[in-house]
Amino acid sequence: MSEGALQLWFETALLPGGWARRVRVSGRGGIIGSVDAEVDPADGDERHAIGIPGLPNLHSHAFQRAIAGLTERRGPAEDSFWTWRELMYRFVERIDPDQLQVVTALAFAEMLEAGFTRVGEFHYLHQDKSGVPFADPGEMAGRVAAAAAETGIALTLLPTFYAHAGFGGSEPGARQLRFVTDPERFARIVESGRKAAAALPGGVVGVAPHSLRAVTPAELPAVVALAAGGPVHIHVAEQIREVEECVAWCGQRPIERLFELAAVDDKWCLVHATHATQGELERIAAAGAVAGLCPMTEASLGDGVFPAAEFRALAGRYGIGSDSNVLLDAAAELRLLEYSQRLTRRARNVLAAETGRSTGRSLFDAALAGGTRALAAAGAAEPAGLAPKAPFDLVSLDAGHPALIERREDEILDSWIFAAGRDVIDCVWRAGEKVVSGGRHHRREAIVTRYRRTLKTLLT
Repeated sequence: MSEGALQLWFETALLPGGWARRVRVSGRGGIIGSVDAEVDPADGDERHAIGIPGLPNLHSHAFQRAIAGLTERRGPAEDSFWTWRELMYRFVERIDPDQLQVVTALAFAEMLEAGFTRVGEFHYLHQDKSGVPFADPGEMAGRVAAAAAETGIALTLLPTFYAHAGFGGSEPGARQLRFVTDPERFARIVESGRKAAAALPGGVVGVAPHSLRAVTPAELPAVVALAAGGPVHIHVAEQIREVEECVAWCGQRPIERLFELAAVDDKWCLVHATHATQGELERIAAAGAVAGLCPMTEASLGDGVFPAAEFRALAGRYGIGSDSNVLLDAAAELRLLEYSQRLTRRARNVLAAETGRSTGRSLFDAALAGGTRALAAAGAAEPAGLAPKAPFDLVSLDAGHPALIERREDEILDSWIFAAGRDVIDCVWRAGEKVVSGGRHHRREAIVTRYRRTLKTLLT
């Protein structure tokens, strides 16, 4: 974290009230102190063309970055999330704490290069290779925090409670033993995670009951209580099979059942919620909960398409996540979110907020606000975006990139999202520290060198 004063000057920047010209952003200690528009650059200002806020990545399983591209071969039966999961489990059986830290560091560095400045790490890899608890219950969570410290990304750590293989408390399988814990041990994992996150600038800890498949109704209240007012994230209604099995178990759909079991409010993030009915969308929106959408992973796994247009019409909150990290690109997640709506509705500019409104700006604003809320600390009223008292988390875009030539204001976001992608990212500041220049993380070479050695061991 930068302790000294920092002043950046932009020809144009996106502020909470809209685009402004000739903008100086000043701060100290990782926090924005002032934002001034229509000012000339001073001698000490670092000058750039275009400034936008960094985006939150509200849902990640960082270790899965190492298997991206390795599951794209058809099996003897119809492939689905469930067949992909078996391949992921085989990888999980191999990875040790050192290797987890190396893979996570690569994922976090690539997130920063892609325009994400905070990540919600939905962390469920708790035990050793044989399923035996480590002496430190938070050994693996500590490795995630160490990767965040190395790369500079802001971390919302979400230790995940996973105790069962299916609805009704069924016994976990042998390949799930690295995830499985009980309420007492999970409380120790959360406490250890809090200690690790406390050493990070802006570190936040919440909790994540994995899903209603993995947590019984009796266990859920104790798990949620450990959030202590912080964020609560849960996978829900991601696949059709999940919905069918939940109905067979209790006569209710997963989202319907969740609202019966828990007091869902604005501290909750319902990850995926792909197969939500209109009535369930209304309940999520009314509660102020955030829908955690991961368009590239949902497409990769063949999950289905979230009814985002209907949810937007209800003023529902949503953010984006990279989930399995098959590809890390904030713009690509937003693009696929919109394109999936276009394909299913056979229409264009579906998620634009209103007539004449930029689709890119609408997507960006929603993801910034929803993601910030979903990853916030207990009771936080932290502003989202480039405003005083907000974290000094900022991204500059390369105005010389062909996709941005002669683009102005919201045309910049439209062109970044729909005509370019991560190649447009120039510099990234997190808590006032520049961690990306020229589109490359400052520690990329060392991180990739370690990653290459690790993958040779893991995948041999």
